[in-house]
Amino acid sequence: MKPKMTKADAVAFRARWTAVNEAERKELRATTMRRKFRQLAALMASVNKFGWVEPLAQEESGVRMRWNRLRKAPHLA
Repeated sequence: MKPKMTKADAVAFRARWTAVNEAERKELRATTMRRKFRQLAALMASVNKFGWVEPLAQEESGVRMRWNRLRKAPHLA
């Protein structure tokens, strides 16, 4: 059985993840648009390689259906 987490453990855990999140935010802010574009292009080029075409198409279909329902909703007219 795992030992229970103490309050001090929880505080330390949260502090570590706060530091990790801040470091990630700084890194993302420092990333150039050129690099972000290259990363996006690489991800988009990976769609076929990882077999994401069908799941993405299904997800897109669901999103379109939800938008159509919202568009037809009387409170939005």
